[in-house]
Amino acid sequence: QVQLQESGPGLVKPSQTLSLTCTVSGGSITTNYYWSWIRQPPGKGLEWMGTIVWSGVTYYSPSLKSRTSISRDTSKNQFTLQLSSVTPEDTAVYYCARTKGLGVLYDYRGQGTQVTVSS
Repeated sequence: QVQLQESGPGLVKPSQTLSLTCTVSGGSITTNYYWSWIRQPPGKGLEWMGTIVWSGVTYYSPSLKSRTSISRDTSKNQFTLQLSSVTPEDTAVYYCARTKGLGVLYDYRGQGTQVTVSS
């Protein structure tokens, strides 16, 4: 059973960089799967942010590409999200997930972490 757990600050100030880490257990992030970050703003649907695949190659949503970076630490079986220059519109529940490709369809997902952007 694959388990994912998000961690990071719940409150970020505008213009700062949001950083979240996803710790994966029960499976290696270097196997043939897609590891993604997804978010859900209040009252809206799921939004795919980006993916790092088993080889370390990354893909990003065109609307967020200029502000998003996904990396990994294979020794810790973790992957991380950095979102720069945040605004209150980036307030959302952030999820890490093992997805079925580049998108929001997943087979395993973390419980999610609320991130609020506010001064």
